[in-house]
Amino acid sequence: MTDTLPPCPECASAFTYEMDALLVCPECGHEWSATETAGEAIRDAVGNVLEDGDTVTVIKDLKLKGTSQTVKVGTKVQNIRLVPGDHDIDCRIPGVGQIGLKSQFVKKVAK
Repeated sequence: MTDTLPPCPECASAFTYEMDALLVCPECGHEWSATETAGEAIRDAVGNVLEDGDTVTVIKDLKLKGTSQTVKVGTKVQNIRLVPGDHDIDCRIPGVGQIGLKSQFVKKVAK
């Protein structure tokens, strides 16, 4: 065990430890990937960390610019891809096609 482990991103506890590929906080129970600490993690509307391949649901109706289409609340989007920029999620929505979403308008679906 090394003394160079980062503090917990949830409660800032310095007592983190490694468990397989994850880092764990014994105080609040938060688990995260060691690669998440390298850069700022992308989070959904309620604070869950998003990863490539996750499934999310849309939490509000989103009108698509330049069209009369709307992505309805509750739409499930599978296999997302995280990208840098304002619209930080690339995905394909059935009936709509390839689209960029903002992470603040989605909620991660539990696996």
